[in-house]
Parts: sequence; structure tokens; C-alpha cells
Amino acid sequence: MVHLKDVEDDKRMMVVQFLLQNSKDGKPKYGKMKEAGIKFNLGRRTVTRFWAEAKKQNNRGQLINLTTKARYTPCFTKRIQIDKEQIQSLELCRRGTIRKLAFGIKCSKSTVGRWVNLGLIRAHTSAIKPDLTVSNKLLRLRFSLEALEYDRIANILRFKTMHNTVHIDGKWFYMTKASHRFYLTQDEPEPHRSCKSKTHIKKVMFMSAVCRPIIDENGVVIFDGKIGIFPFIEEVPAKRNSKNRSAGTLETKPLQSITRVVTKECFINQIVSAIMVKWPEGASKLIFIQQDNAKPHISDSDPEFRHAASQNGFDIRIVHQPPNSPDTNVNDLGWFRAIQSIQEENVCTTVDQLVNAVCNSFIELSPVALNKVFLSLQGCMIETMRMNGHNAYKVPHMSKDALIRQNVLPITLEVDKELVNECISHMIEAGEEERMQHLIQELGYGYEADT
Repeated sequence: MVHLKDVEDDKRMMVVQFLLQNSKDGKPKYGKMKEAGIKFNLGRRTVTRFWAEAKKQNNRGQLINLTTKARYTPCFTKRIQIDKEQIQSLELCRRGTIRKLAFGIKCSKSTVGRWVNLGLIRAHTSAIKPDLTVSNKLLRLRFSLEALEYDRIANILRFKTMHNTVHIDGKWFYMTKASHRFYLTQDEPEPHRSCKSKTHIKKVMFMSAVCRPIIDENGVVIFDGKIGIFPFIEEVPAKRNSKNRSAGTLETKPLQSITRVVTKECFINQIVSAIMVKWPEGASKLIFIQQDNAKPHISDSDPEFRHAASQNGFDIRIVHQPPNSPDTNVNDLGWFRAIQSIQEENVCTTVDQLVNAVCNSFIELSPVALNKVFLSLQGCMIETMRMNGHNAYKVPHMSKDALIRQNVLPITLEVDKELVNECISHMIEAGEEERMQHLIQELGYGYEADT
């Protein structure tokens, strides 16, 4: 018998045409597959594959040859074609699953599933973003513009390196998730997970402090940028005896109320101290701690903080990111999610185990991953400029891993001058002329309106 790869295109066409002529309702008559194999000196499996490929192409509306693209005359019933207008007219809440969409457009689930596989329709997860006021948008836009610097030699605008900005933020890490997906073998028993209340799963608040890593041209990490991650916990003696421990044994308990006093103690005794210990030699000691606008956070004018932040030649200051803007903090932008993805791989049954899992995940993550999040932050700032401060955009992707392999990953992203000029003009029209004049003078480049 002849091998499949050795069959000429003309012979393939003759096989398919023979089966088409001896078919009824799109199916070859009984015995015709074997007869075609004998007639054209081919194996029955080869004939079946020719027929399957031809039928597959015909179902897409174009019965074609596999190599020469020569068209055959279709004889099968064409599948239902997608009606984009009908789908788009359906409410979004009625398009949440393939089953709902199929019911809404009066179509079968298999047809909708085929459209998904062919890429004619796509799944999308919509996440709620903070609602922004006009003031919020202006502050976001100004925050992005103030992160720029002007290179007179190269005559370009780009973002500052951000090496002296420490991003801090808090997050609750849970002992387990209410719903968890596992893949099991066929005869493996299903796991049983239980707790007293799904709404009261044990959790611990952590405060993460990171800044941008320093990596040289050869990829050597000079400073990893990981200041630390600090849990809000306390050790209290057990009040009663139990089967696990006797009364008086110290137990680790999470702090459920994060007040200004607790936050202040974390700032002074942990974050500031860690910065001074880990800060690389030769780097600028003028450091900015960027935080959100949560009520428990302290201000830069706090006397005790100012005293602690000015020790050992350091000048550490607190700055606030724009309100309702988690996408301006690297922790919320992707760092916390990276930590959580590793932490969830550990089974935690006690608070101590959860604390160890989160801290080890923080240590395990690569400084390269942290550096990529800072570049994503700069990409978000560019999108913020394009949207005049709005947050209706997707987090941009720039194939950082491919750029790292090619050793061409940029240190900072460049920004188009025309875009910056448009943003400055928009801010001036909104009544921010004085601040924009100061920004233009600080940047030191020629601003041109209406460009």
C-alpha cells in the first residue's frame, strides 16, 4: 500500500470525488470506502483520513485540498454560521456561560463551543475597578506626569528609575480558599475539606515593602529590592487546657483590628529599620515610602516617624498615591498575586504555618519578577496618560520574558512627547496651570501646546 505522505494531490482529489459521487446525505454508501482503497491502491485508513479531512474543510464552508488548496464541490450540509449582531444584542448577564449564550440565541451548546474553539467568540473575565471622580482622574494624571524625567542628550522623555521609592501595602492572606479545584485520578477518593464557617476562615494581615531591584547589564542582582513582608500577629498565652496544649502556652494569634497605633509601630520598628539595614551602599538615602490613603496609615509629619526616619544619614519621607488607584502600587498590581500563587501551594492548618508560607513565598520570588512588575507600573502610567487619568484600560503586555532572553529589556519606558504635551494641556484646561508650569520647569524640556 502507498504511504499517506506519498499520495499525489490529483489522486487525493480523485479519491474524494469518488466518495462524493457515491454518498448519500453526506455519508459514503456501504462498502465504498473499501472499494475506493482497491481502486486507487490505498489502505482503508488512508481513504478514511482523506474523507475526514475533506469533510472537516467542508464544515468550515470551503472543501479544499490539503496542499494545493484546490476547491472541491461541497455536498455536505453547512454548519450554522455565527450571527455577531444577534450575540451583541444579547445582555451581558445572559452571556455568562456557553449554556446561557446558546439558550439566548436559540442554538445548541456544541455549536457555541465550536465557535469558541475556532476563535469566533472569546471568553472574557470582567473585574470591577474603582469608580473615579474628576478629581481622582486629574490626580492620577498628575502622578504619572511627575514620574517622568527629560534626557537632554537623547532628547527623550522617560520614566524615572524608581530605585528610591518603596511601595508598601497591606493584604489579608487566608488559611485556605472556600472553593478549590483539584485534578484527581479516576479511582482516587475526593478530598473532604471542612470548617465551622466559610465566612470566618482564619486570615492574617501582612504589610509588604518593596522597591525596584538593582540589576546590572550582565543580569547580576546587586540589590533584590525586597525590604520585607511583616505579619500583624501577636503571641498570647492560652487561657485553658486542651488536647493540643496546656494553659499558659504561647499561641500565635492574628490581629483582627489594624489601627493607626499598630500601623505606626510597624512603620517605625520594622519598615524603617529594615530599609536602613538592607539599603545598598552608595545609593541615595533620600527615600520615598509610597502608601495608599487608608485611614490607619500615618502621615509624613508624625514626630516619632520623622525622628526614626532621619537616623544614620537617611531622609525617609512618606508620599501618597492617587486615591482609588491600586494600579499605581506594585503590590496591588501583581506582587501580591505572585506571592499568593506560591503560598496557596502549601497546606496551612495553623497561623504559624500560614505566616511561614507567606514569608517563604516572598523570599522565593525572583527579583527579576519584581523588576517586571515595576515596568508594568510604567506601562499602566502610559495608559493612564492616554485615557486622561481614567482606569478603563487593560494592563499592557510587552513580552518581558522574550526581551530578557534577548538581553534588551529596557530599564525605563520612553513616553511620546506629543502624548505628554496633550496631558499637560488637559491639566492646564482643568485649572492646574500653576502645577504644570512648575512641572515643565522641573522637566526642562520645551512644552508645545496643541501639537
